[in-house]
Amino acid sequence: MVAPIEDLCEKRGMRMTDQRRIIARVLSGSDDHPDVEEVYRRAAAKDSNISIATVYRTVRLFEEAGILERHEFGDGRARYEQVPETHHDHLINIQTREVIEFSDREIEELQRLIAQRLGFRLVGHRLELYCVPADAPKQKA
Repeated sequence: MVAPIEDLCEKRGMRMTDQRRIIARVLSGSDDHPDVEEVYRRAAAKDSNISIATVYRTVRLFEEAGILERHEFGDGRARYEQVPETHHDHLINIQTREVIEFSDREIEELQRLIAQRLGFRLVGHRLELYCVPADAPKQKA
């Protein structure tokens, strides 16, 4: 089980203000990949004194501490999730912006083999698949 962001911050010796705790709890409770504005909306609903600047600073602090991972899913907005304990990839529905996390052993092995074939040892990667529902009408190029 992934430790809540608040606990990770405390274990790393970060000073936790009440507002940082709220932001950490909002992020820990997110089952999506919110951007800063969405984190702000959720945090401000719990404490109307939280400013968007505070959310930006806190998210950047958590990212720099290796607690949050930043993603760019092609919509011009940085989205965040807690650094996962196990690797996963993302499938992004470009119609709804829904992000689906998945893991696939065959894809992982294929990536390793491609790197090896090209003379490299794979040490990390990110895979993002941009998709539309299979029953969506095809658009003309």
